[in-house]
Amino acid sequence: MNTPSQEGALAGLKVLDLTRVLAGPWCTQILADLGADVVKIERPGVGDDTRTWGPPFLQDAEGRDTDHATYFTACNRNKRSVTIDMATAEGQTLLKEMAAQSDVIVENFKTGGLKQYGLDHESLRAAHPGLIYCSVTGFGQNGPHALRAGYDLLIQASSGMMSITGRPDDVAGGGPLRVGVALTDLFTGVYASTAILAALAVRNRTGEGQHIDMALLDVGMAILANQAGAFLNTGVAPQRQGNTHPSLAPYQDFRTRDGAMMLAIGNNGQFARLCEAIGKPDLASDERYATNTLRVQHRDELIPTLEVITQTRTTSEWVELFEDKAVPCGPINDIAQAFEDAQVKARGLAVSLPRDAGDGIERIVGVASPLRLSATPPVLRYAAPALGQHTDEVLTELGVAATQIAELRSMRVI
Repeated sequence: MNTPSQEGALAGLKVLDLTRVLAGPWCTQILADLGADVVKIERPGVGDDTRTWGPPFLQDAEGRDTDHATYFTACNRNKRSVTIDMATAEGQTLLKEMAAQSDVIVENFKTGGLKQYGLDHESLRAAHPGLIYCSVTGFGQNGPHALRAGYDLLIQASSGMMSITGRPDDVAGGGPLRVGVALTDLFTGVYASTAILAALAVRNRTGEGQHIDMALLDVGMAILANQAGAFLNTGVAPQRQGNTHPSLAPYQDFRTRDGAMMLAIGNNGQFARLCEAIGKPDLASDERYATNTLRVQHRDELIPTLEVITQTRTTSEWVELFEDKAVPCGPINDIAQAFEDAQVKARGLAVSLPRDAGDGIERIVGVASPLRLSATPPVLRYAAPALGQHTDEVLTELGVAATQIAELRSMRVI
C-alpha cells in the first residue's frame, strides 16, 4: 500500500458520492482507495443508514462501546463526509455547484428519485456534458420492477442465488440460505467501479461523459456464472448441494481427526497426486474415477472411501502433507483464524487507520484493498469519517464564505 503522502492512480479525480448502505459506498471506496477525492453527502443529524447498523459498535480508546457501528467503517474509508439537506433549495444549490466541479457522481436513490431536486443525470448533463453519472438501483432504470426498492437479501432470493446455496431439502439443515455477506451489493460495487473506469477511458478519448445504469438484479444474475450457464444451455435448474460442486469431484469438505478440511481437486493430475499422497494410488487408476466426469458420476462411492482416510489425521497434518505436492487443500477457518493465518499477515490484510474526529475513536481497523498495482498502489489515508466531519473544509474549497457556512448551519441546511 502507498503511504498517505503518495498519490494513487486516480489522484485528481473528484467523485460526488450520493450513496448509502453498501453497493454504492463499496464502489466509491474502491475509487477512494485508488486516490480519488470522494466527498460523501449525508443527511444532517442522521447520516448513512449503516452508521447505526449495530451491534457491533466501535470502541473508544478506553475500550468502551460507542454509538458508531462497525458496518459503516467497512465501506467508507478514505472519504470526506459533508452533511447537506438536499430537500432544501439551498442544499440543492450547493450540490449542483459541487456536481459542476466533479468528474463522477454515484447515487443509489430509487429510479427517478433525484429528479425532483434537479440532481438527476439529464438535469446535470446539460451543464456538464463530461460528467460520468452512475446510478445504482435494485432493478435498473427500466422494466416493470424499476421502482421497487432493492436490498441484497431480496436479490439473493429472487435471482436464484439462494436456491443453490445451502444443503438439499432432504438433508438435515437443508433449505435455501443467503451467502454470509451481502454478495450482490459487493459485486455491484465492483462492477460499478469498473464501469466508471471504462467511462473515464472513453471520456479521455471523446470528452463526453455518460450515464451508467447498475442494477443489483443484473449483477445477481450475472454472478450465477457457471450455474446460470448450466441452466441456459440444458434447461435444468441447478439445485442446492451443500459444499459439493456440480461439475467437480472431489471438491468439498472432508472430515478429519480434529474437524474438517477442504479438498479442491480440479483435474486428473491433482487427483493422481492426492491418491499417491494418501497411500491409495490404485484409486487414480480405478475405471470409476479415471476422469473428472466419471468421478462426478461415482461421487457417492468415491467420497466415503476418501473420508475414511481423511479422518486418520488432523487438518493441519493433511495441509502440511499436501503442501509440496500440488494438492489443493486448506482449513475451514472462522474469521478470527483467517486473520491469524501466516499468509494473511504476510500480505498485510489487516490495516489500522487514524481517525481524527475528536469523538474518542483514535483508530479503526479494516481490511486492506486487494488491488496491488506496482507503481500506483492504493492509498489508505484515513478511516471512515465522522458524520459531517469535513463539511466546513469542503464548502470552503467550494468557495463558500465562513459567514455563509454559519448561516447555512443555523438554517439546518448543513
